[in-house]
Amino acid sequence: MPIAKLKQKTTAPREEIVIARQMHQALVLHFLEGLTQAQIADQLGISHATVNRLIKRGRQLGLVEIKIKSPVEPLVDMEERLLALGGISRAVVVPTVSDNPQTALQAVGEAAARLLIEEIADGDTICITGGKGVGAVVAGLQPARRFDVEVIPATGCVQGKHYTDVNHVATLMADRLGGRSYQIHAPLFADDAEQRGMLINMRAVADVFQRAREAKVAVVGIGSILSSDSTYYDLHPSSSEDRKAIEHSGARAELLAHLLDGEGRVCDYSLNGALVSLTLEEFAAIPTKIGVASGLNKAGSILSVLRGNHLDTLVTDEATGARILEIASGEGFSA
Repeated sequence: MPIAKLKQKTTAPREEIVIARQMHQALVLHFLEGLTQAQIADQLGISHATVNRLIKRGRQLGLVEIKIKSPVEPLVDMEERLLALGGISRAVVVPTVSDNPQTALQAVGEAAARLLIEEIADGDTICITGGKGVGAVVAGLQPARRFDVEVIPATGCVQGKHYTDVNHVATLMADRLGGRSYQIHAPLFADDAEQRGMLINMRAVADVFQRAREAKVAVVGIGSILSSDSTYYDLHPSSSEDRKAIEHSGARAELLAHLLDGEGRVCDYSLNGALVSLTLEEFAAIPTKIGVASGLNKAGSILSVLRGNHLDTLVTDEATGARILEIASGEGFSA
């Protein structure tokens, strides 16, 4: 007589249901309620090793999805999009906390100051320009200790306003950090290229620029050219004819007082050849170059500097970053 075969059950055995329930309880207690594995073992009456296996298996089965929601998530996303434009290896974007340009610049300066303190060590040389952006960095410096550093001007000096006087800004930065500064005793603009050559080769001036070339870190501002509030004209007060020549040259940005076109290339403009400053080739050799800029009027200028690959790091605010991306997208570039 043939032996009847029992029909295989299709429902899960009771033991599997018990395990599935324990797995669910362990995952909830661990990931939602924050209990340790030892606490879960005590509460469920099972061994610590069993809890470990349940949690590990639950993750392998895809039963756990971890999502991190952070108020800085939009800023991180914007930083990644700015990096995607090219030209820099690091972007730091801070919230735009106010429509007041000075308040926004203050926040940017404080962020750049924190970054600078993270970058430097005793014995380092810091090379700087003048300008409101670098001045905001100096104001934001709050080092926890003194740094044995040197602060060196990257350009000649323009007296008249505290933020255009690079010697003044360098002295303030050195005082804040606990280091020492060097002064540049030459104007930012020579009368012509020949006089520039004479000034740059004077021993006192040449020694300062040699120290600047050997800097580990540079902190520089980025200037606008075409906006009505451009500070470039505080560096070299120009006639209306000069401004027409600047516009004709295709200038869109200023870096170390060099006028740059929309692609970040040095413009064919006479004063570019008369600058008493580091050349952009010399500037490029500095290992860490931090650009600091804030303001919707500077967005196009910042984009030009990025396209010229002149910086390693950009520090700006959210509203300015959004405008940079908008301009890049509108011109057909990746945003």
